[in-house]
Amino acid sequence: MLELEKRSPLAFPITLKDGRTLATVGDAADYLSALNVDQRERGYWKIAIMMFNNAMREPSYLRIATINLRSALVYDRLADDDGH
Repeated sequence: MLELEKRSPLAFPITLKDGRTLATVGDAADYLSALNVDQRERGYWKIAIMMFNNAMREPSYLRIATINLRSALVYDRLADDDGH
């Protein structure tokens, strides 16, 4: 993968408790941009955002960025507990 685009798939899809699935870089970017101020101040969301910014510059970071996003969602109890 040479360059990430909005339609580029994440390393693995993430199912949210509300039934939505984050499956692409665009889904993740939209989700991250919709975080409220309180969430943005939490360290794990800061890391998730930073890792996605890194992945946009260096696509080899996409897997760790996806893992960090899922971790942040789990910490806030927003991810479905399906084991991904």
